[in-house]
Amino acid sequence: QVQLVESGGGLVQAGGSLRLSCAASSSLFSRYGVAWFRQDPGKERVYVASISAGGDRTLYADDVKGRFAISRDNAVNTAYLQMNHLKPEDAADYFCALDRTGAGRSPFARGYDYWGQGTQVTISP
Repeated sequence: QVQLVESGGGLVQAGGSLRLSCAASSSLFSRYGVAWFRQDPGKERVYVASISAGGDRTLYADDVKGRFAISRDNAVNTAYLQMNHLKPEDAADYFCALDRTGAGRSPFARGYDYWGQGTQVTISP
């Protein structure tokens, strides 16, 4: 079992930036793909971005491509989501998740095995 803790959420103005972090409790982290999802209250989790275990492949949802960047540092068991040019519609709870296959390719929540508790991102106009 791997525990994940997200941090870095908060209140930011539209057009601003935030960097989210996802810290894992185990060095098994380096074998797993990582994804970020976001969720509005009462709605399903929506895929944002993902990265393979080795960090050599990244994928993005169309609405964040060019604005967000996913990365990871396996030496410290942490993944990141750099979010730039934030828009009001980016406001949500953001969750990181691990994929035991290492691929970090699936855009579906069911493709991931471990989840964090989330961090809230609020965007002011």
